[in-house]
Amino acid sequence: MPIEQPRLILQGAKALITGIANENSIAYGCAKAFHELGAQVALTYANEKTKPYVEPLAQALDAEIFMPFDVTDEQQLEALFEQIDARWGRLDILVHAVAWAPKADLRGELLRSSREGFLSAMDISCHSFVRMARLAAPLMKDGGTMLTMSYYGANKVVPNYSVMGPVKAALEACARYLAFELGPRDIRVHAISPGPLKTRAASGLRDFDLLLNEAVERAPLGELVDIMDVGYTCAFLATPYARRVSGSTLYIDGGLNIVA
Repeated sequence: MPIEQPRLILQGAKALITGIANENSIAYGCAKAFHELGAQVALTYANEKTKPYVEPLAQALDAEIFMPFDVTDEQQLEALFEQIDARWGRLDILVHAVAWAPKADLRGELLRSSREGFLSAMDISCHSFVRMARLAAPLMKDGGTMLTMSYYGANKVVPNYSVMGPVKAALEACARYLAFELGPRDIRVHAISPGPLKTRAASGLRDFDLLLNEAVERAPLGELVDIMDVGYTCAFLATPYARRVSGSTLYIDGGLNIVA
């Protein structure tokens, strides 16, 4: 059945969403859901190559802040949060949807992963969330919600997920520890684990189409999830309805994770 237009329960909330590459990105689903619920959004783009794909989306969502953001560039990281502070004076929602690994390490066996590739994947896909949380927390003056994107391969072996499995496992652990440390400030932290989605990032995985087909066959609901399924769940977690939920990994996969 169709989803009814929700009421503006996030009216006035300030949300920073990173990691949008195009209209198929999970991060875009989050930004669109927040916008529908009344939040004001700040969006980033990774580099000049991705800017033409992201800028029209930022315009469609009336993004008040639109900036370049390379998570490996500390100056860009600090500039982003300085702009949020200057423009808004606070932050209520943070979405970290950034992940990367060298293609050779992503498509090869973990056993053969390079030291440099593994460290780069861990820095960009995992520790960047910690760095962002460090700068976001002081702006969440009345509490807030932080969300990061994981995957089932963090907890169970998914063939061809390779180096990203250990990296996402570390990311989920970081979410739990951040939830513990930031809880006294009324800041809630979640790792979100969507089912297989046709995104730019997923296209780098070997035999990804087989993974999609298997998901449809095995998931109890018998359908693939889409970016708005993820977005609406993240929006719910940012509302007062989820005010006592923190530190968990939430699966948005049609029940696929429960099937042996």
